[in-house]
Amino acid sequence: MKTQKKFLLPLVLVFIICNGFFILGETLLVKWGIVTDVLKIANILFLLLTLITFFIQQKALQNANPHVFVRSVMAGMMIKMFACMIAIFVYWLLMKEKFSKATVIVSMVMYLIYLVAEVILVTKLNRQKNA
Repeated sequence: MKTQKKFLLPLVLVFIICNGFFILGETLLVKWGIVTDVLKIANILFLLLTLITFFIQQKALQNANPHVFVRSVMAGMMIKMFACMIAIFVYWLLMKEKFSKATVIVSMVMYLIYLVAEVILVTKLNRQKNA
């Protein structure tokens, strides 16, 4: 359990740093036409998606068959991709005229930040398991 907390700490830090940036830089972001409330929701969504895929990949690392891990990475990618597409579509449906492309772009940059954090964590976990 301690090692799991150690691996999840960077994800929580990314979440806190992103939320802090959105709260502290809200006036600047609004001036650029970025909707900070949508970014905060996207931050929560990315944290949940990253946790789900991280646990799927962590369980796959325990399997002796290396193909299980590859399938788990592909499944995680598909889960994230479809969730992002659905979230963008729902945002577009709800906002129509007020839809902000800049907000979507910032959200995708945030997705990349979470992706880098997840890859680093899974790589460390893979090295620990003597794969």
